[in-house]
Amino acid sequence: MISILKADSSHYNGITEIYNEAIQKTTATFDTNIKTVSEMQDLIQSHTDKYPIMVAMHNNSIAGWASISPWSDRCAYSDTAENSVYVLEEFKSQGIGKILLHSIISIARENGVHTIIARITQGNPVSVHLHTSCGFLPIGDMKEVGRKFGKLLDVGLYQIIL
Repeated sequence: MISILKADSSHYNGITEIYNEAIQKTTATFDTNIKTVSEMQDLIQSHTDKYPIMVAMHNNSIAGWASISPWSDRCAYSDTAENSVYVLEEFKSQGIGKILLHSIISIARENGVHTIIARITQGNPVSVHLHTSCGFLPIGDMKEVGRKFGKLLDVGLYQIIL
């Protein structure tokens, strides 16, 4: 059974573990340096009720997390957000990412967000499928904007209008 909760201080270690796994093994994030719990604590605490971090709990352990963040600090973008979804490797392909993404879409809608942008690195068909299955549409590509694992990578932009 999966339950979705707003992240709090009891989730810092689990969120950090999942994010560090993504840093080390995937191109889902362009961070390349492992994060400490303290660094992640600062990130988590920077999220607000309008832009929360949600965790997926499975048997009292965090299986994944997702967030909504402001797209830009410029006021004209105040109704535009960006999403992130991370699932611990052992829980992938179990629908947890979809549950998390639906959760943050719903929260964004309730909080007056007009549109959400997803940035998905090339070669990540699982994330593309997740986002398109939840209503995101492709809106363009940014060519060779990130370097990870010795490769220059493209990033696709996907959008859902709420």
